[in-house]
Amino acid sequence: MSDIIKCENAAFAYDGVIVTENLNFAVNEGDFLCIIGENGSGKSTLVKGILGLKKPCEGKISFGGGLKQNEIGYLPQQTVVQKDFPAAVKEVVLSGCRDRDGFKPFYTKEQKALAEKNMERLKISELKNHCYRELSGGQQQRVLLARALCAAKRAILLDEPTAGLDPFVTKEFYELIEKLNREDGLAVIMVSHDIQHVLTAASHVLYVKGNESVYGTVEEFKKGSLKAFLPEGGDGL
Repeated sequence: MSDIIKCENAAFAYDGVIVTENLNFAVNEGDFLCIIGENGSGKSTLVKGILGLKKPCEGKISFGGGLKQNEIGYLPQQTVVQKDFPAAVKEVVLSGCRDRDGFKPFYTKEQKALAEKNMERLKISELKNHCYRELSGGQQQRVLLARALCAAKRAILLDEPTAGLDPFVTKEFYELIEKLNREDGLAVIMVSHDIQHVLTAASHVLYVKGNESVYGTVEEFKKGSLKAFLPEGGDGL
Protein backbone atom coordinates (compact mmCIF):
# COMPACT_ATOMS: atom_id res chain seq x y z
CA MET A 1 0.00 0.00 0.00
CA SER A 2 1.46 3.37 -1.03
CA ASP A 3 1.77 6.33 1.31
CA ILE A 4 -0.77 9.08 0.69
CA ILE A 5 1.23 11.53 2.83
CA LYS A 6 4.95 11.24 3.52
CA CYS A 7 7.20 13.55 5.51
CA GLU A 8 10.94 13.10 5.01
CA ASN A 9 13.51 14.89 7.18
CA ALA A 10 11.38 18.04 7.20
CA ALA A 11 12.30 21.18 9.12
CA PHE A 12 10.45 24.47 9.50
CA ALA A 13 11.78 27.89 10.40
CA TYR A 14 10.55 31.39 11.17
CA ASP A 15 12.81 34.35 10.33
CA GLY A 16 15.66 31.95 9.70
CA VAL A 17 15.35 30.24 13.08
CA ILE A 18 14.45 26.54 12.94
CA VAL A 19 11.57 25.73 15.29
CA THR A 20 11.17 22.03 14.50
CA GLU A 21 13.21 19.57 12.48
CA ASN A 22 13.96 15.92 11.74
CA LEU A 23 10.26 15.19 11.10
CA ASN A 24 9.69 11.78 9.55
CA PHE A 25 6.39 9.90 9.22
CA ALA A 26 4.03 8.34 6.69
CA VAL A 27 0.24 8.08 6.45
CA ASN A 28 -1.46 5.28 4.54
CA GLU A 29 -5.13 4.94 3.69
CA GLY A 30 -7.12 4.13 6.81
CA ASP A 31 -4.37 5.18 9.24
CA PHE A 32 -5.16 7.14 12.39
CA LEU A 33 -2.10 9.24 13.23
CA CYS A 34 -2.04 11.29 16.42
CA ILE A 35 0.51 14.11 16.68
CA ILE A 36 1.49 14.86 20.26
CA GLY A 37 3.99 17.13 21.98
CA GLU A 38 4.29 19.97 24.45
CA ASN A 39 3.11 23.50 23.69
CA GLY A 40 5.54 25.25 21.37
CA SER A 41 7.07 21.99 20.13
CA GLY A 42 6.12 22.62 16.49
CA LYS A 43 2.82 20.74 16.11
CA SER A 44 0.89 23.68 14.66
CA THR A 45 3.77 24.49 12.32
CA LEU A 46 3.70 20.91 11.03
CA VAL A 47 -0.05 21.23 10.45
CA LYS A 48 0.61 24.29 8.28
CA GLY A 49 3.22 22.30 6.39
CA ILE A 50 0.83 19.43 5.66
CA LEU A 51 -1.77 21.91 4.40
CA GLY A 52 0.73 23.74 2.21
CA LEU A 53 0.50 26.96 4.24
CA LYS A 54 4.20 26.82 5.12
CA LYS A 55 7.04 25.28 3.15
CA PRO A 56 9.76 23.21 4.83
CA CYS A 57 13.17 24.87 4.91
CA GLU A 58 14.67 21.37 4.71
CA GLY A 59 13.32 18.01 3.60
CA LYS A 60 9.88 17.60 2.05
CA ILE A 61 6.25 16.60 2.49
CA SER A 62 4.89 14.66 -0.47
CA PHE A 63 1.53 13.20 -1.48
CA GLY A 64 0.80 9.94 -3.27
CA GLY A 65 -1.87 7.42 -4.12
CA GLY A 66 -3.83 10.06 -6.00
CA LEU A 67 -4.30 12.36 -3.00
CA LYS A 68 -3.96 16.08 -3.65
CA GLN A 69 -3.04 18.55 -0.93
CA ASN A 70 -6.31 20.47 -1.33
CA GLU A 71 -8.27 17.24 -0.77
CA ILE A 72 -7.37 17.07 2.92
CA GLY A 73 -10.29 18.13 5.09
CA TYR A 74 -9.20 20.47 7.89
CA LEU A 75 -10.79 21.22 11.25
CA PRO A 76 -8.74 24.01 12.90
CA GLN A 77 -8.64 25.22 16.46
CA GLN A 78 -11.39 27.78 16.88
CA THR A 79 -10.78 31.37 17.92
CA VAL A 80 -13.28 33.44 19.86
CA VAL A 81 -14.09 35.39 16.68
CA GLN A 82 -14.76 32.21 14.70
CA LYS A 83 -17.12 30.89 17.37
CA ASP A 84 -19.19 34.04 16.90
CA PHE A 85 -19.42 33.69 13.11
CA PRO A 86 -22.88 34.97 11.96
CA ALA A 87 -23.72 32.48 9.20
CA ALA A 88 -26.24 29.68 8.72
CA VAL A 89 -24.99 26.18 9.44
CA LYS A 90 -25.60 25.03 5.85
CA GLU A 91 -23.43 27.90 4.53
CA VAL A 92 -20.58 26.98 6.86
CA VAL A 93 -20.74 23.34 5.78
CA LEU A 94 -20.99 24.21 2.08
CA SER A 95 -17.89 26.39 2.30
CA GLY A 96 -15.83 23.23 2.70
CA CYS A 97 -16.49 22.45 -0.98
CA ARG A 98 -14.59 25.60 -1.92
CA ASP A 99 -11.52 24.39 -0.05
CA ARG A 100 -11.37 21.41 -2.39
CA ASP A 101 -12.81 22.74 -5.65
CA GLY A 102 -11.77 26.39 -5.50
CA PHE A 103 -13.96 29.50 -5.41
CA LYS A 104 -16.96 29.60 -7.74
CA PRO A 105 -19.81 32.15 -7.66
CA PHE A 106 -22.44 29.45 -7.14
CA TYR A 107 -22.51 26.01 -5.54
CA THR A 108 -23.34 23.09 -7.82
CA LYS A 109 -26.07 20.52 -7.22
CA GLU A 110 -23.38 17.97 -6.44
CA GLN A 111 -21.81 20.23 -3.81
CA LYS A 112 -25.17 20.94 -2.18
CA ALA A 113 -25.94 17.20 -2.12
CA LEU A 114 -22.55 16.50 -0.51
CA ALA A 115 -23.21 19.10 2.19
CA GLU A 116 -26.63 17.58 2.90
CA LYS A 117 -25.09 14.11 3.09
CA ASN A 118 -22.44 15.20 5.57
CA MET A 119 -24.94 17.04 7.75
CA GLU A 120 -27.01 13.86 7.86
CA ARG A 121 -23.94 11.77 8.72
CA LEU A 122 -23.23 13.99 11.71
CA LYS A 123 -26.89 14.33 12.73
CA ILE A 124 -27.06 18.11 12.33
CA SER A 125 -29.54 18.34 9.45
CA GLU A 126 -32.17 19.86 11.73
CA LEU A 127 -29.71 22.68 12.51
CA LYS A 128 -28.93 23.65 8.91
CA ASN A 129 -30.93 26.89 9.00
CA HIS A 130 -29.74 27.86 12.48
CA CYS A 131 -27.11 30.54 13.03
CA TYR A 132 -23.71 28.99 13.71
CA ARG A 133 -22.85 31.32 16.59
CA GLU A 134 -26.01 30.31 18.48
CA LEU A 135 -24.97 26.65 18.69
CA SER A 136 -23.32 24.89 21.61
CA GLY A 137 -19.60 24.08 21.47
CA GLY A 138 -20.28 20.44 20.61
CA GLN A 139 -22.72 21.37 17.86
CA GLN A 140 -20.24 23.84 16.38
CA GLN A 141 -17.58 21.14 16.23
CA ARG A 142 -19.96 18.83 14.38
CA VAL A 143 -20.65 21.61 11.89
CA LEU A 144 -16.93 22.18 11.36
CA LEU A 145 -16.37 18.45 10.97
CA ALA A 146 -19.13 18.30 8.33
CA ARG A 147 -17.41 21.22 6.60
CA ALA A 148 -14.08 19.39 6.66
CA LEU A 149 -15.71 16.27 5.22
CA CYS A 150 -16.93 18.33 2.26
CA ALA A 151 -13.28 19.09 1.47
CA ALA A 152 -11.94 15.62 2.28
CA LYS A 153 -11.67 12.80 -0.20
CA ARG A 154 -9.42 10.40 1.69
CA ALA A 155 -7.85 12.25 4.61
CA ILE A 156 -8.84 14.65 7.37
CA LEU A 157 -6.65 16.78 9.64
CA LEU A 158 -7.91 17.84 13.09
CA ASP A 159 -6.11 20.35 15.32
CA GLU A 160 -7.07 19.87 19.00
CA PRO A 161 -10.73 19.22 18.03
CA THR A 162 -12.00 18.68 21.59
CA ALA A 163 -10.36 21.69 23.25
CA GLY A 164 -12.88 23.39 25.52
CA LEU A 165 -15.52 20.66 25.23
CA ASP A 166 -16.95 18.91 28.29
CA PRO A 167 -16.07 15.21 28.86
CA PHE A 168 -19.38 13.84 27.55
CA VAL A 169 -19.27 15.88 24.32
CA THR A 170 -15.58 15.01 23.94
CA LYS A 171 -16.38 11.29 24.15
CA GLU A 172 -19.13 11.65 21.54
CA PHE A 173 -16.83 13.57 19.20
CA TYR A 174 -14.06 11.00 19.49
CA GLU A 175 -16.56 8.27 18.66
CA LEU A 176 -17.54 10.16 15.50
CA ILE A 177 -13.91 10.42 14.39
CA GLU A 178 -13.23 6.77 15.10
CA LYS A 179 -16.31 5.75 13.10
CA LEU A 180 -15.20 7.81 10.11
CA ASN A 181 -11.80 6.16 10.29
CA ARG A 182 -13.02 2.62 10.92
CA GLU A 183 -16.13 2.41 8.74
CA ASP A 184 -15.40 4.92 5.97
CA GLY A 185 -11.67 4.22 5.75
CA LEU A 186 -10.85 7.92 6.05
CA ALA A 187 -7.24 8.57 7.06
CA VAL A 188 -7.18 10.72 10.20
CA ILE A 189 -4.37 12.99 11.39
CA MET A 190 -5.16 14.55 14.76
CA VAL A 191 -3.16 16.89 16.98
CA SER A 192 -3.99 16.07 20.58
CA HIS A 193 -2.83 16.37 24.19
CA ASP A 194 -5.05 13.48 25.26
CA ILE A 195 -2.58 10.62 25.67
CA GLN A 196 -5.20 8.19 26.97
CA HIS A 197 -7.32 8.64 23.87
CA VAL A 198 -4.27 8.44 21.62
CA LEU A 199 -3.39 5.03 22.99
CA THR A 200 -6.98 3.83 22.53
CA ALA A 201 -7.97 5.12 19.09
CA ALA A 202 -4.86 5.80 17.03
CA SER A 203 -2.88 3.38 14.89
CA HIS A 204 0.28 5.52 14.88
CA VAL A 205 1.81 8.27 17.01
CA LEU A 206 4.17 11.11 16.09
CA TYR A 207 5.82 12.81 19.07
CA VAL A 208 7.18 16.24 18.09
CA LYS A 209 9.78 17.97 20.22
CA GLY A 210 11.59 20.83 18.52
CA ASN A 211 14.76 19.31 17.08
CA GLU A 212 13.61 15.69 17.18
CA SER A 213 10.57 13.57 16.53
CA VAL A 214 9.63 9.99 17.27
CA TYR A 215 7.22 8.07 15.06
CA GLY A 216 5.82 4.58 15.53
CA THR A 217 2.77 2.43 16.01
CA VAL A 218 0.63 2.67 19.11
CA GLU A 219 1.70 -0.86 19.99
CA GLU A 220 5.33 0.28 20.08
CA PHE A 221 4.38 3.04 22.50
CA LYS A 222 2.36 0.68 24.66
CA LYS A 223 5.22 -1.80 24.83
CA GLY A 224 7.49 0.97 26.04
CA SER A 225 9.98 1.01 23.19
CA LEU A 226 9.03 4.60 22.36
CA LYS A 227 7.36 5.64 25.60
CA ALA A 228 10.59 6.90 27.15
CA PHE A 229 10.51 9.84 24.76
CA LEU A 230 7.26 11.13 26.29
CA PRO A 231 7.25 13.50 29.27
CA GLU A 232 6.91 11.74 32.61
CA GLY A 233 6.99 8.34 30.97
CA GLY A 234 4.01 9.06 28.73
CA ASP A 235 1.42 9.68 31.44
CA GLY A 236 0.39 13.02 30.02
CA LEU A 237 1.43 16.18 28.21
